Amino acid sequence: MGARRRLLDDISRMATGTAGLVQGAGREAETLFRVRLERLLDQMELVPREEFEVVKAMAVAAREENEALAERVARLEAAIQSATKAASARKSPARRPAKRASGTAGATSTKAEKAPKTAN
Repeated sequence: MGARRRLLDDISRMATGTAGLVQGAGREAETLFRVRLERLLDQMELVPREEFEVVKAMAVAAREENEALAERVARLEAAIQSATKAASARKSPARRPAKRASGTAGATSTKAEKAPKTAN
């Protein structure tokens, strides 16, 4: 029975060694796979998730700021237009009846009538 026991011990040691060898080969294959995958991803110039989220947040903030500025510009343009209209209304008074020239009843006097006529 001693020989049988030694045989089982040897088989057990071989199985344990084989399992360790298979585990080592698995770790080696995994490491090799990771290295090749990382190299491939580096060549593809992909960004990590954290960087993507940061840039996405920046884009959202920029879009919101752009919309706020567009609204502000629209309000300012409306204010400028209303101020321009009010100023032009003040500059051009409503038509008033022309003043009567002294000496002529019912005749109106304009700058063109006051200027002497010249012959060409």
